[in-house]
Amino acid sequence: MTSQAAFRTALLDAAQPVPPGLTDGKGRPAGRRYAVYRNNVAVSLREALATGFPAVEKLIGAENFAHVAGVFLRSAPPVSPLMMHYGAGFPEFLAGFKALGHIQYLAEVARLELALRRSYHAADAPVADPAILQSLDEEALMAAHMTLAPAVEVVRSPWPLWSIYTFTMTPGAPKPEARTEDVIILRAEFDPEPHLLPAGGAAFITALSNGAPFGEAVDAAGDAFDLGATLSLLLQGGAITDISIQRTDP
Repeated sequence: MTSQAAFRTALLDAAQPVPPGLTDGKGRPAGRRYAVYRNNVAVSLREALATGFPAVEKLIGAENFAHVAGVFLRSAPPVSPLMMHYGAGFPEFLAGFKALGHIQYLAEVARLELALRRSYHAADAPVADPAILQSLDEEALMAAHMTLAPAVEVVRSPWPLWSIYTFTMTPGAPKPEARTEDVIILRAEFDPEPHLLPAGGAAFITALSNGAPFGEAVDAAGDAFDLGATLSLLLQGGAITDISIQRTDP
């Protein structure tokens, strides 16, 4: 009788022999069927990774990606039957994959693509009325708390991440410049989109997400913060779902 552990181990590694003792419904040896099944599983997992990380595949080429994906799937088998969750550890895997160490930003691109996937599958949420902000005086605005949509994702990077991703995925996009870039993912309608954040924008949004009032979030963003540009992004992307006012009695 073949153990489940042996069955699973060999299933993800074509170099392993077919587990002994496999039979079909009529008691006949089923080694050939197992080999076909093993190949189908590996192909399905590689395709799932390619679907989830298209920019990474373009950056290293389809053949190299298939090899890397094969190594990854043997070290990180699925933990859920839902393929939308597969590949959560791929950015960390790429960061430690020595053969691709010369592409130092590759793992960052994978982090961005994983965040895009999380945003796509995040829950829907109602959008707050922007007129609420215009109705607030300065004191009320500084004390206001803003709730962000579940689909909002922020990826901070030491690389020109947004430019690299755009250059890779958009024909005719300009070449990246040597600078750091933070990215916000917004899902105004059905599909999430990455946007380049202004200076201080990531710190501002992170502070809001952690429950800081508006005024404290602005302070956390630093002197170079472009509040107008950041708020415009959030409002246009339907990122703010609630604005709560907490006034203190004099």
